[in-house]
Amino acid sequence: MNKKQTIIISSLVVLILFAGFLATKVNGPLYVDNGGDKNAVSASATNYFTTARLERDNTRQITLTNLKALLNDENTPEDQKAQAADDYKNLALQSDKEMRVELGLQAQGFDEALCTIDNDKATVVVKYQGELSDQQIRQIKDVIMSKAEINNIEIKVSE
Repeated sequence: MNKKQTIIISSLVVLILFAGFLATKVNGPLYVDNGGDKNAVSASATNYFTTARLERDNTRQITLTNLKALLNDENTPEDQKAQAADDYKNLALQSDKEMRVELGLQAQGFDEALCTIDNDKATVVVKYQGELSDQQIRQIKDVIMSKAEINNIEIKVSE
């Protein structure tokens, strides 16, 4: 491994640590002060979907940028370039599938949906008051299977 590759890998590690630190800070308890009102609203709860989507997209963009840098580096060995190209393609496809699932769930009547795909597992968080019915669970699974072609599905509900 040459010096340039070591610097790139070290930069990736630092960026991942920074993203983790930032995620911890963003998801910390933020409260809106309603003048001492006991019904103070948790800003992190009301913005869960927006914050999670931004974090996911920012982390993914950093990873894609670093992979692209490896691909464009003349000193990167061909086997590492091939792996980086494969990782880049898979990440782009994963991002597209997540977006299609989220849009499909919104079309099914869910106000907010967040999909995260990790290898062959999809985790979906939907905004819904109460408990999902069996029909709604089937709808969610159908959307994921048709849009992302994944059978291993975890469904979570956020109010």
